[in-house]
Parts: sequence; C-alpha cells; structure tokens
Amino acid sequence: MAATTPTDARVAALVMDHMVEEFGNAGSRTHAFGADAKAAVNKARARIAAPLKVEQGDILFTSGATEANNLSILGLREHAVRSGRRHIVSTAIEHKAVLEPLERLASEGFEVTLVKPDKDGYVSAADVANAIRTDTLMVSVMHANNETGAVQPIAEVASLLSDDDLYFHVDAAQTFGRLNDALAHPRIDLLSLSAHKIYGPKGVGALVTRRRNGSRAPLAPLMFGGGQERGLRPGTLPVPLIAGFGLAAKLAAEEAHARAQANMAFRQTAVTALAPLRPVVHAREERGVLPHILSFSVPGVDSEATMVATKDLVAISNGSACTSASYEPSHVLSAMDLPVEVINGTVRVSWHHKTKNPDWRLFVERLQDLQF
Repeated sequence: MAATTPTDARVAALVMDHMVEEFGNAGSRTHAFGADAKAAVNKARARIAAPLKVEQGDILFTSGATEANNLSILGLREHAVRSGRRHIVSTAIEHKAVLEPLERLASEGFEVTLVKPDKDGYVSAADVANAIRTDTLMVSVMHANNETGAVQPIAEVASLLSDDDLYFHVDAAQTFGRLNDALAHPRIDLLSLSAHKIYGPKGVGALVTRRRNGSRAPLAPLMFGGGQERGLRPGTLPVPLIAGFGLAAKLAAEEAHARAQANMAFRQTAVTALAPLRPVVHAREERGVLPHILSFSVPGVDSEATMVATKDLVAISNGSACTSASYEPSHVLSAMDLPVEVINGTVRVSWHHKTKNPDWRLFVERLQDLQF
C-alpha cells in the first residue's frame, strides 16, 4: 500500500461514469458534453485545493507525482539560467523522481547539495537551512519517505526559509490526504501529489503552484502542444481520472482521522507481534511516522529470505516499487549510514485501513527458523 492502493469503489464508479456516459472533452467549448467535462474538472480542482487552502487555479493536473516533480525541478531551469541561481538543496532520501531530475541539472552545471538524514531516517530542518546559499534557487524536501515512513519536518523547514525568490518544493505523494495540515503551509510554493496513493486511479496527479507575494514560481513547460493547464502541461485532460482524483481527495480529507487510527492500530499490532525477532525498526512513532508503513530488519535474516519464506502470508518488499527490479542497496537506508547487514535485511510492510492482520505468529515462527 506504500507502492499503490486499490481504487475506492465510490471513486471507481465515478471514473467509469465519466468514461462511458459523461465522456466529453473538457477543451470543447461549443456543446454541453464539453461544458459538463469542464465542470467535472473544476469540481475536482476545488476538492483538491480545499484541504490545501489554495485556489483552484493553483492546481495543475499531471500524469502523477513523478511528472509533477520533474515539472517543479526542470521547469525552473530557464529561470535559474536567467537569474544566475544554479544551486539546489534537497535530501539524500528523496524519491528517484526527484533525485534523477536533480542529477540531470547537475550534469548541466548546476550544484546540488543533498542533506543526509540521521540513523532513524529524519532530516534536520536546521541542516537544510544551513545548506542554503545566496545563489540557491530552490529547496526540495519530501514530506514523508516512501521506504521508511519517516515524516520530515517540512513546516519547520518552511519557517526557516526567507521570503525572497527561493522556491520550496515538497514531494507529498505519500502524505496528501493523510497529513494535509502541514501541506497547507503558505511558504510551500510547489507541491507534488498523486491519486493512486489515496485510493484514486493510477495515471493522474497534480502539481500545486501556490501564489506567494502575488506570484507563482516561474515554471517553463517541459512539453508543448495544446496550451492546456496554463500552457504548462499540454494534452487532453483525462477527465475520468481527474474526477476520480477529486473524489478520492475529498474522501481522504473526510476520513483521514478514522483511517489513521485504523492504520496505527495495525502498526502497533505488527510491532508487538514482531518483538520476539528483535527487529531493527526504522523511523520512530514519537518523531513522526506514516501509520501505514513499517520498515524493519530482522537480525540474521536477509530480506530476500524473508520475502520467500513469507510470500504466502504477506506481500512485502525490500525497497520502493520504482526500484524493485534493481538489486542495488536502498539509497535511503545507505544514506542513513546503517550497517550493511541491517540494510540487506530490511523489508517494508504496508497496509490500508481495511487490511486484515495476517497470521503474525506463523510469520514470526518462519523467520525464527531462519535466524542465525
């Protein structure tokens, strides 16, 4: 469920209706089909904008958080060249959808400073602020790490930033719909959102471009043709997916507390059940952690062995979905300076508010058989 979530039945029904019945193109202005489609898109914008306390016009629809991240970072390239500000501050635990665009800019002569986390996976807001220079263009810090679940202090980072043309981007793929209050901070200029993390459809996300001092970040488009989304993201709007995203965002905001309580109860049950294995748990509840993610390493047991031994009980991973085909150690765990044996033994378990507990007793027994 950290990689993706099932589409809520209420959302799926709305998506299907817009695919089959209300199938108009939101760019068509001469008939009711187009007008109805545009109205559906505007309704979705309002539903996404409301919990973030931004204007509807601040919402740009994309294919997902990855595209939103790329548009946030690469979209500022032209402004950076004009202004001479070619330094970017980010963290060593960002998703590849942030790190790889940063690598592209670095190859073009930009300077990138990656702030390292502590051993529990948390980045210090002071370390981020201290990395800022007079030529810093932007700061990009994820809200919560997709591998460990560690919630980063983005509000504290925001409070330490000056009010000049230093742009603050937050990858909120894992937290939109769960921790909306922090995302409503007025100092955050750019927010990347994803629908399929909150029981919405895959293939749609959004970039929030919040106004500050009367203007938005000076983004330039990465693609051309059509002029949709203020000319920053061309192409026919996927109305069914957008409508579904809007409803998913509304439901997530309304049900956030109940979902979080159910997820935390599951987490606490899992942690208690795993205690006999003496696991090394990454991220700490008292410091802020996503209640639906548990990252841990079992001493003496390799992650591959854990997954094979328990594959009929749980669906778990030893990294994020985007890098699951790679056998390289997790860049997140490596940045935390953990021992090699802990990194090699780490797995990630994730769930949603309706997930039933697996047979934890049998899970523990199988891993005890593999220990040492």
